[in-house]
Amino acid sequence: MTRYRQDPKHPRRLTPTEARRLDAAPLDYSDIPPLGDEFFTEATETWPPMKQQLTIRLDVDVLTWLKASGRGYQTRINRILRAAMES
Repeated sequence: MTRYRQDPKHPRRLTPTEARRLDAAPLDYSDIPPLGDEFFTEATETWPPMKQQLTIRLDVDVLTWLKASGRGYQTRINRILRAAMES
């Protein structure tokens, strides 16, 4: 048996034989319950929302506080604003 560790960022390509074997294998849907009509009437697209680039002016202390947590301060701004919008 050959063991290897898969890198999710760079997955190994299937060989043509492996691809044919997967294509020929029947899919087992027996453990998936059927979806009723109410599922599709209540379904909404929620993620990922479209993004729009903009310029915003923030107080220096607010921006310093946001950046103090490290990378992702723009995502934090978006989450804070979304929570305020949805409350």
